Amino acid sequence: MTEINSNAAGSSSQNEPAYLLIGKLQKTHGIKGEITMRVITHYPERIRPGKTVFLGEENREYSISSLRWKNALMLIIFEGIETSEEAAQLTNLEVFSTTRRLPKLPEGQYYHHQLLGLKVWQGDEFLGELTEIMETGANDVYVVEAEGTPELLIPAISDVIKEIDLEVGTMQVQLLEGLRD
Repeated sequence: MTEINSNAAGSSSQNEPAYLLIGKLQKTHGIKGEITMRVITHYPERIRPGKTVFLGEENREYSISSLRWKNALMLIIFEGIETSEEAAQLTNLEVFSTTRRLPKLPEGQYYHHQLLGLKVWQGDEFLGELTEIMETGANDVYVVEAEGTPELLIPAISDVIKEIDLEVGTMQVQLLEGLRD
């Protein structure tokens, strides 16, 4: 997630993927259908009993019956999965949530999938398309690419990112001196 001050909040459903990766199932645990999941989302607190998730490339729908933490892994039981043999059939599947079920973020904060693909402008000058977001710890860095020019690395800070308009699909920036070098 990126936090930027902006006049435009919300999401553009036309640019959003249908599913977002939140974890990957690993091995079974015990004999009652429990399976471990490596959590990939920044918001594990949103994974809770009763939540519907989608597993694998086929996006098979499952409801979480119960969960608990064991060290860095989440132990999950899905409704209808009652034995370790049934849970073993889910090993190595990726776990997804739908974008429509994501909670709204406060104004000026965005999920990464909302920003990818935005056309980046500095005034009237087209700089390229936001193709990747690197998480550096201090702040995200946006990778902007345009044909025939080297990629541009833009720090996701309010001094640089001036406006994000998800409805139009644009980002206005004011590059700091030296960013193009």
